Amino acid sequence: MDPRDRIRSGRGAPGVERLQANLHGQAFAPHRHDTYAIGITLSGVQRFHFRGRTWHCLPGQCHVLHPDELHDGGAGTDQGFCYRIVYVDPALVRDALQGRALPFVADPVVDAARLPPAMIAEIWDIDSELDELSRIDFVDALSHWLDRIAARTGWAETPLALDALLRVRECIAATPATRHAMEELERIAGIDRWTLARQFRAAFGTSPSRFRMLRRLDHLRGLVAAGRSLSEAALDAGFADQAHMSRQFKLAYGLTPARWAAAIR
Repeated sequence: MDPRDRIRSGRGAPGVERLQANLHGQAFAPHRHDTYAIGITLSGVQRFHFRGRTWHCLPGQCHVLHPDELHDGGAGTDQGFCYRIVYVDPALVRDALQGRALPFVADPVVDAARLPPAMIAEIWDIDSELDELSRIDFVDALSHWLDRIAARTGWAETPLALDALLRVRECIAATPATRHAMEELERIAGIDRWTLARQFRAAFGTSPSRFRMLRRLDHLRGLVAAGRSLSEAALDAGFADQAHMSRQFKLAYGLTPARWAAAIR
């Protein structure tokens, strides 16, 4: 780890996480998260691989990543790079779009000037409070902006059993360390496992199993940020051992938990 690397969390809100990172070299291995990620480069050049291409995000440009899409990230020059980023729960986007399909942005680098004015004041001031009114205004502006610039596939949308899917999502989120049997989730949803798996991904951008894993890692990050050791946090979050946790952490965030812990302190 470069001793100059720093990751600082901002003020979030339900379904919204914000942070700033100053990084050098190849910062992130290939990874996937289950949120929308919208970041702005403040200085340097950010280089990343996404859907078979190499992209460069310059100061004043944003990168927009869809949930569960594989990507990496690193500095395009020896000087490193700095960016701010907001992670948004895709369930909020779906709600704001009144159940329409989650928008997919095929070209992930966008000039920040294209962001709607209603977003700009809220998204990048990561230390400002996001009260409920601000959160709703921000998510609504973001969701409709994503919808406007999204790739249009022409696929017909299948009506989703949203009430059933939300029951499953809430069950997993409430006890992410618990391994719920598929039969139990079928009973909660009232739909078969194949429909549940397909519609869960369509509604929330990732699979039920991956959603569960990311909630366990969220819990672990909170424990480590509060001062718990990695080994203690891994057991509390329901991992069999620290090695298993470390593999899953890197797959989700692109860096090891030890490097992440060092960067936030």
